[in-house]
Amino acid sequence: MPRTGIALVVLVMAVPLEAQWLRFPTPGIPRTADGKPNLAAPAPRTQDGKPDLSGVWQPKAGYISNIGQDLKPEDIPLQPWAAALYRQRRANESKDDPTGHCIPGGVPRADAVPYPFKIVPAPGMMLILYEAVLSFRQIFLDGRALPKDPNPTWMGYSVGHWDGDSLVVETTGFNDQGWLDNDGHPATDAERVTERFRRRDYGHLDIEITIDDAKAYTRPWTVTLPLTLLPEGELIEYICSENNKDVEHLVGK
Repeated sequence: MPRTGIALVVLVMAVPLEAQWLRFPTPGIPRTADGKPNLAAPAPRTQDGKPDLSGVWQPKAGYISNIGQDLKPEDIPLQPWAAALYRQRRANESKDDPTGHCIPGGVPRADAVPYPFKIVPAPGMMLILYEAVLSFRQIFLDGRALPKDPNPTWMGYSVGHWDGDSLVVETTGFNDQGWLDNDGHPATDAERVTERFRRRDYGHLDIEITIDDAKAYTRPWTVTLPLTLLPEGELIEYICSENNKDVEHLVGK
C-alpha cells in the first residue's frame, strides 16, 4: 500500500510518513552525545575517495507542486505554446496528470516527490530506487554514451561521471508526455536533464537540476532540490494502483 494514497491529490496535500523498518539501528552512523544521528557530521567517502551518496533520502515537500517554486515566474522561460498549456493545466486543476493514473513521474519530477528514495552504488552504475510507484533508475558510470536513437521512455536514459565531489548525471530519451511537477510545467521529447548530486554533509544532499528543452522553453533553467537523510529507516511498498482513489476525483473544473 502507498504511504498515504496516490500521487496527485496526496502529494499536493500531505507529507508522507518517514521510511521505516522498525527503527532498525544502522551501524556506523555518527551520533551526537545524546545518541541521535549527527546529520551535520562530515559526508562519508567511498574507498576510492569519492563522496558516498548511498542512503535513504527524503526530498523536501513543496517542490512537487512547483519544481520552480524558488524562482520568479519569469525565470521559468516557457515557450508561448508551453505557457498556454501550463495555464490550461492550472485552470483545470491538473486533471490530466499522468501520475494520477500511476504513471512514473519521470526525471526530474521523481527527485521532487516527497516520498523517500534510496541511492545504491553498484559496479559501473548508481541505482536509485524510488518508493513512489515502485520505480527505479540506472545511472551508468562505465563510460558509455547516451543512446543516439532511444526508444522514448518516461524515466529516460541516464549516464554519469564525477566532477570533483559532484556526481553529474545526464538524462535524455524521454517521451513527449511528461510533466515536471503537479502544477503541469510541460516537458517534451527534446528534454535533456542535467543533475548534479552533492552531499554537503552526512545528512544533507543537494540536487542541482538544469532543464534544457528547446521545444518547451526558450533557454535552459536551473533549480536546486534539498534532501535530508533518513538514517534509520527503509523504503516501504507503494502499490499505486491498489485502492487508487485519485482517478474519480480528477475532474478538473
